[in-house]
Amino acid sequence: MKPKRKFGQNFLTDDNIAKDIVSFLSDSKTKTIIEIGPGKGILTKYLSEISHKEIKFVEIDEECVSYLKNKYPNIEKHLINDDFLNINLNSFKQPLSIIGNFPYNISSQILFKIYENKNIVNEMIGMFQLEVAERICSNYGTKKYGILSILIQAFFEVKMMKKIKPNSFLPIPKVDSAVIKISKKNDTINCDEILFKKIVKQSFGQRRKTLRNSLKIFNITDIKKEDTIFAKRPEQLSVSDFIYLTNLVGNENI
Repeated sequence: MKPKRKFGQNFLTDDNIAKDIVSFLSDSKTKTIIEIGPGKGILTKYLSEISHKEIKFVEIDEECVSYLKNKYPNIEKHLINDDFLNINLNSFKQPLSIIGNFPYNISSQILFKIYENKNIVNEMIGMFQLEVAERICSNYGTKKYGILSILIQAFFEVKMMKKIKPNSFLPIPKVDSAVIKISKKNDTINCDEILFKKIVKQSFGQRRKTLRNSLKIFNITDIKKEDTIFAKRPEQLSVSDFIYLTNLVGNENI
């Protein structure tokens, strides 16, 4: 079975790494574990051994689905032949854990979907291109810090679990990879979430400008604009700074 470029397939071949990835699952409240892109099943064989939770396997490639049915007949009724990005996560028993050797061409979209479903996703363990993984885990004040960093870190604890060299995959990618884990925080952010997201996206849409200039589309009084935070650029703000900024801008902009 040849990997297909259109699906961004780079099959993990190192069994020890696969075992480690599955061992990173730790949320005791999870009722359903969803594997994204099981491919040839290197994670699947360890996930299928978990008996106390519902396990679902979402695979877009029909050839991989047939392969998995033959190799692991016990998971057939839990196999979903579909695009993860199109699936309604509310149809599963909640809360959820998400795991997978993610296709790199949609890895950011997977994270945004998890963000949009943050109320029902408790944890995620995923393989990413190293550059994307570093972006998710980056701190403010760095060039890699951006929209995805803030939106994920606002609601999840983020940890780089393992860096992976290219020779652990087939075909061998031209980049290094990394496994990261995100775990939902117990506390919610103390501001309006819709406005928070709008401000983060607008700020980084013009990241070279100061916030005073990039946030002109919002109705901000001159008195509020005197706050020193508006003289900064978005990458200089921590998550808590963006929460403060959201409350400063105010609910009239929702």
